[in-house]
Amino acid sequence: MTDLEYLTISEAAELLRRRKLSPVEYAQALIARIERYDSKFNAFLRLTPEIALEDAKRAETEIARGDWRGPLHGVPYGLKDIIDYAGLPTTAHSKILQDNVARADAVVAQKLRAAGGVFMGKLATHEFATGGPCFDLPWPPARNPWNREHFCGGSSSGSGVATAAGFLPAAIGSDTGGSIRNPATMCGVVGMKGTYGLVSRRGVFPLAYSLDHVGPLTRTVRDNALMLGLIAGYDELDPSSVNTAIGGYTADLDRGVRGLRVGVIRHFYTRDMEGDPEMVAAIEAAVKVLGDLGANVREIETAPLGVYAACNRTLLTTEAYAIHEKWLRERPQDYASVTRERFLSGAFVRAADYINAARVRARLTREFHALFSDIDVVITASALDPACRIDDTEALDRTYGRQARAPFNVTGSPALAIPVGFSRSGLPLGMQIVGKPCSEALLYRVANAYERETQWVEKHPTLT
Repeated sequence: MTDLEYLTISEAAELLRRRKLSPVEYAQALIARIERYDSKFNAFLRLTPEIALEDAKRAETEIARGDWRGPLHGVPYGLKDIIDYAGLPTTAHSKILQDNVARADAVVAQKLRAAGGVFMGKLATHEFATGGPCFDLPWPPARNPWNREHFCGGSSSGSGVATAAGFLPAAIGSDTGGSIRNPATMCGVVGMKGTYGLVSRRGVFPLAYSLDHVGPLTRTVRDNALMLGLIAGYDELDPSSVNTAIGGYTADLDRGVRGLRVGVIRHFYTRDMEGDPEMVAAIEAAVKVLGDLGANVREIETAPLGVYAACNRTLLTTEAYAIHEKWLRERPQDYASVTRERFLSGAFVRAADYINAARVRARLTREFHALFSDIDVVITASALDPACRIDDTEALDRTYGRQARAPFNVTGSPALAIPVGFSRSGLPLGMQIVGKPCSEALLYRVANAYERETQWVEKHPTLT
């Protein structure tokens, strides 16, 4: 068996179920790959080979006796290190929590354990899921597997790197202003921020309660749909959880897009902000592919990108400061400088500004959801630029806010980031597919049609 590192979940599940592949052999192959290459990419904060091999041996025994749990049984995965896994530290990539050992699994970890997954370790993030790549923390920042001198996106940085680099077929991240979709775009993988409340956040360290989402990163659309089906579901102990029918995300994957109504929000990346020409060209080429496949494509207008961004920023910084106020007073020196600066900005937001932002949010959400009376899905940019150099502070500051992801944290809409090609320098390009609440299955259907037609996901970085 060769090329185990780039098996999809679907491929691995079939081999494992038929006992053509041993879960132990699979885990050992990925552990060896991580140990060989990850010192250059820093995807993992904590690799857990002992746990992985124990999980793999258990899965092998269960499969041998016919106790098949489903598509993740015997398949490796990782968790962003703001997600609790019992007995291991949840550090949030911060000195402040470096000794914070989780007493219980987060709900998503419980579900993946119950599905028979093989836990490989905790993955890098930006400190407390904000800030940016920092060099003044106990652990180094993750680096882009397509070019380690470049940014890999954040804050679910390790999750994006691990999936793209062939370390894991799937990882779980979080998204408050784009933090699943950013690394998905920068690393050339698939990332889903589902409907607000679709996936429980219990056991996940918060950044901003009203904006936080949890979701999967994978290399293919089908795998992403499988993972979302495993982690979605109502949790009565999570006050944001939505009690709605879930699942069936793979049922319509192969139906195609003929007759679907696709609205393109071009003004986000051509007028509100001007996207990098290569990124814009790749998105427009992707829109043409969908049109050629039979979708009815037309341009639509929403509120300006800047209005969404300001609303997200006001809510996020205020809520984040409320969570971190005690530590900011008592241990400010233990934050990275960029994290401390971002959190402290929330101290200067007036209560009236927060209330007004909440009112604007309600209006933006109503207006955006109303668009779906005569369209089925929305296409727009994710990032407006390819990844910049990780050591270029000025470029990081300039490009980090050049994105169109935050609007859909504001509206709580499902938003899926998919790869749409590569820049001339070989860095991934991506776009978003967005829908009305609880329309994840439709987003996957559109994305799968595009993926099959273009096959960008078959290209992988060469690690050295």
